[in-house]
Amino acid sequence: MVGSDPASIYPAWVSTSREGQVILQLNILRMWERPSSVSVVAGSGEGRTELTAFDRALMDAGIANLNFIRVTSILPAGVRIVPVPSFAPGGLTPVVYARIASHTPGERIAAAIGLGLSKHSYGVIMEYEHPGTADNAEAIVRGMVEEAMAGRDLPIDNVIVAAKDHVVERIGCAVAAAVFWP
Repeated sequence: MVGSDPASIYPAWVSTSREGQVILQLNILRMWERPSSVSVVAGSGEGRTELTAFDRALMDAGIANLNFIRVTSILPAGVRIVPVPSFAPGGLTPVVYARIASHTPGERIAAAIGLGLSKHSYGVIMEYEHPGTADNAEAIVRGMVEEAMAGRDLPIDNVIVAAKDHVVERIGCAVAAAVFWP
């Protein structure tokens, strides 16, 4: 993109001085702000490769057109659980996710994500994937959430889980994710 206008490529980072010089902004980007909400989703898909199966699983979950920044598993205090909002494709988005792919026809694979919420404090997010059922993955991830909350002496007010399984036809993938929004 040599010769392109930087402001059209990086509008949140660039401004122009009165003299016409391009100035990079040192403002903190929205993606680095403390998230105010999170969406909890799961999906599955088939593809000719593991990557295209992953892409189809993300489509099934409603989050295919984002660029993920994989983060660890702490849920900020007061965060709201929301459906996936409309978003501009290509945004950099913090996500905690579980992903499993298989090349074995007939194999059942599953991914689960669990959120442990504490009314007056922060919470945790745990992810799990395995060859097996969504029900089993959900039970395991719930136990992981309970253990992580207990290890932090956090009372559990609610546990939210999204899980999906998939029976592989050729190459399949299951994914479960907690997607953070500003």
